[in-house]
Formats: sequence, C-alpha cells, structure tokens
Amino acid sequence: MSALALPRAQRMASSGSCFDYIVIGAGSSGCVLANRLSADGQAKVLLLEAGPKDNYIWIHIPIGYGKTMFHKTYNWGFYTDPEESMHGRKIYWPRGRGLGGSSSINGLIYVRGQPEDYNSWAQLGNFGWDWASVLLYFKKSEHNTRGGSDTHGDSGPLWCSDIQDKDELMEAIIRGARELGVPRNDDFNSGKQEGVGYYQLFTRRGWRVSASVAYLKPARNRLNLRIETDAHVTGLLLEGRRVVGVRYMQGGELRDVSINREVIVSAGALQSPQLLQLSGIGPGDLLKRNGINVVHELPGVGENLQDHLQLRLMFRVSRPITTNDDLRTIWGKARVGLKWLAKGTGPLGVGINQGGLFTKILPGSETPDIQFHFSTLSAELAGAKPHDWSGCTFSVCQLRPESRGYVRIRSADPMEPPSMRPNYLSAEKDRICAVESVKYARRLAATEALKPYLIGEYKPGDLVRSDDEILDFARGYGATIFHPSGTCKMGSDRMAVTDSRLRVHGVSGLRIVDCSIMPTLVSGNTHAPAVMIAEKASDMIIEDGRERAFTA
Repeated sequence: MSALALPRAQRMASSGSCFDYIVIGAGSSGCVLANRLSADGQAKVLLLEAGPKDNYIWIHIPIGYGKTMFHKTYNWGFYTDPEESMHGRKIYWPRGRGLGGSSSINGLIYVRGQPEDYNSWAQLGNFGWDWASVLLYFKKSEHNTRGGSDTHGDSGPLWCSDIQDKDELMEAIIRGARELGVPRNDDFNSGKQEGVGYYQLFTRRGWRVSASVAYLKPARNRLNLRIETDAHVTGLLLEGRRVVGVRYMQGGELRDVSINREVIVSAGALQSPQLLQLSGIGPGDLLKRNGINVVHELPGVGENLQDHLQLRLMFRVSRPITTNDDLRTIWGKARVGLKWLAKGTGPLGVGINQGGLFTKILPGSETPDIQFHFSTLSAELAGAKPHDWSGCTFSVCQLRPESRGYVRIRSADPMEPPSMRPNYLSAEKDRICAVESVKYARRLAATEALKPYLIGEYKPGDLVRSDDEILDFARGYGATIFHPSGTCKMGSDRMAVTDSRLRVHGVSGLRIVDCSIMPTLVSGNTHAPAVMIAEKASDMIIEDGRERAFTA
C-alpha cells in the first residue's frame, strides 16, 4: 500500500480534487448517503462505485433477477472458501456490482426484521439503535402504496408495493399454513412478524425500485454531487491514524482524492472489511502476513461474519399454474410480457418470490426463528433456468444463526477477492434448526390445502428421511440467501470496529455505513435495514459536521 507511505503533498499533487465527503460504494447504503449528504447543496460529495451505471434493462424488470444472478458485469460473482461443514463446497455468493449494488439484483423483498433485533443492539450498548429509534428512519425512507401509518411512511423515496394478483398456489400455501396454526399476516413490517402472507416488494408500477432509482436518480444532477463509476477504490490515504483521502483505479489509472471531513465506507459486508485491511486497519498478524504496514490494529475487522443459509425444497405441481409453465413456451412468455406491459403485473413484475412465512420451531424461541420464501417457480439454482415441468420452491432459512465466520484478505492486491468463510452449520443449534425447518416444510406440504397441488417432492426427495439424511442434504445443497453481515460490527467490546455513531474506533475521519456494522444479523432480508442504517447515519454525519463547524 504505497499510498499510505507517501507524504501528503506528493499524494494530493497527483489529484487536485477535494471533497467534503467521499462515499465508497453505490449500493443500498451508499446511494442513500450520496443523496442525503448532498441535499443541502453545500457539502461537496463524491460517490465512488467500482461497477458500471445501471443501464441494463434486466436490472429494472423484477424477473430480471434471473438474468443478473450470474452476470459477469453486474455481479461480483464471489465464492466462499471450501466449507468443511458443507461437504467442502465453494458456495456461490452473488453481490451487486454497479449503481444500486445488490439492490439492483436482489429478490426485491421488503422485510425490516423484528423489533427485538434492534432492541438487542441497543442492549449491547449501541445507544439509539432500539426499535423505536430506527422505526423513524424506516418510515423516513418508505413510500408505501398502502399509505402512511404509525409504522409506515408514504413520502419517502423507496417505493414498497403490494403484489396485485393473488396466486392460486400461494393462496393454498396460506391455507395450509393456517392448518398448522400460523395466522395470516398482511404486514410483516408492522412490528409483529409472525404469520403467513404475501410479501411487499420494492417496486413501482411493475418496475424495480433499487437504491439507485430511489436515491441517486433524483440527486444525480446536483452540482455538489459527483458520481464516478468503474472506479475501484484500492486504499484509504492516511496520515497517522487520520484518513485524509482515497486512492482508486479508473480507466487503468490510479487517482487520489482528498477530504475536508470524512470518508464513508459502504462497500458491503465483504468489501468494507477488505478495504480496511488493505489500508492497514485490522488484525495485526493478518496484515503482516500479507506485507501490509499495520496503521491501526483492530482485531474485529472482518470477523463476526453471519449469513442466512437457505434450504430449498422443490415440489412438482399437479396443474400448469406455475411460473415454470409461463416461461416454458414462446406463447407463455408473450402472455406474461403483455400483462406486464399493460398493467405492470404478473411474473415479470413480481420476480421470484410471492409470499413468506415466519414462525417458531425451536424450543425457547419467543419470536419467529425461521423464514420461508415461497416461489411458484423451481430451478436447480436460484436464478437459473426453470425446470421444464410445473414446479414450486419452499426456501427456508434460520433467522438468527449462531455460526460465525470471517472475511480476510488473501494478499495486498486490491483486485483479488478476499477469503470468505461463513462456517455454515458449525453451531449445534444451527444444525438442529436446519433439520427441523425441513421437517416443518414437509408438514406444510402435506396439509389438506396443498394435497391437490403438490404431487411429489423433487428435492430433497423421498429417500431423505432421517435426521442425519436431512442434515446431509443441508450440507450438500444449502446456499446463501444473500445476507452477509456483521464484519465491522458496532459496539464497545474488543472486537467492535465502530462506535454507535459508526465511527471507526481509533481512526479519525472514517465511518462504515452498511450491513457490516450489524452486531447480529436481523431476522429477515437486509436491503431495508441497509437503507435504514444509511438514513440514520446521514443524520449523524450531518449533526457531527455542524458540531465541528460550531467549535472550529
């Protein structure tokens, strides 16, 4: 990291650019920050994104999820290290690359998590992160098509819409869940998560509303906001333990930019810790092994990795009513295309998952501990080509896994992906939950409501019956549901990376704002929480800036 060793005068001579704030990463959090920090028209803000602009049409059509899942340009296409607890498999970890980040390629599901998630953050000493406090920012971000209420907003930039068409198979799933004692829930985000029902989606009239669409599009013509794409940040520029700028690669050239106030890292739970480690901030032994000068030893950088492991049960369906059937023929594709063009509805406007279920299956759980994503589609891999038979998928995950992993650089090369080890199913509780969640899915599939629809279990299949066989299935086929978090957690203990205002411990001029700051993974999908985190952080950053100006 030669940038760390250069005198300031020499570094800045190569650039000539200076901003009040530099935001690294234009994903779910970075887009929010770029908008909010530039809103007063005064602060000069630079947003750096390693990927391209979000011009690809399939980013904006919800079913385009299948087109972007393995895209070489708009997806980083990471893989974990071989997971010993998962039969030595390298597990594919898609992450969004380009404006909008993962919000441009995700499943569009609107879930906040449970109030208890955030109350536990506050109980760990993170003042201001309790449910009542964060609810204000969920509401601020939200434009819910149902209108405003005590728990929802109707004037924010992030559109949240109902699925307009009720699906025959999804209605049967809801009836089946009620046979098992699960109540119908038409709002998983009211503070009461338990139940079964349709998800709301981050869509507007059938189009995806990514963080880029919601936050960058309205702000991109501001004179005080500069957005640079294809700009891969290679390191932070420091004077001692003070961040003074950023170095990035663009068009084959290294460029340096300086700051007046702060650098905010919003590169996500995988690349935020990687960037800190490359810049000499992290576990000392790791940095030394990779030839990096230790600027500030912070052992928690890259540790505490958490993710939701999904187990996908697939069933053959007795009637041609699934998305597999819609997409099987040219005429079927034409019908769904015309429906989307006319009304913004149908499979093209929904994407993959129509509904969900949250319930308790583990002894001692006071709130739901598993989540289902129900899809009227089946494929060998999430986002892959649908099967040529009528099929559906029950995807289930444990909401609060106890397994912990890490993200660590492999070398001092900023272009080399880091080592990623989630250590799925390494905790006994997680193994128990995996087995019990599959059993629960099978009980649901066997309900009277679903008997006329489900005619065979394709995967795991009838040969997988015992607890050991089910666990073996989980190890052999379990995959990410795309929620890595926790690798730069906030707190005050030895392994914490930021304080409750998201300032990096021991380093001035540097904050982290993305899912990596979560001390524990939220009970659900992570896009809405990532937006909330950035909304709250924006207010804190602006408040701190005013305080500095007042005392200067």
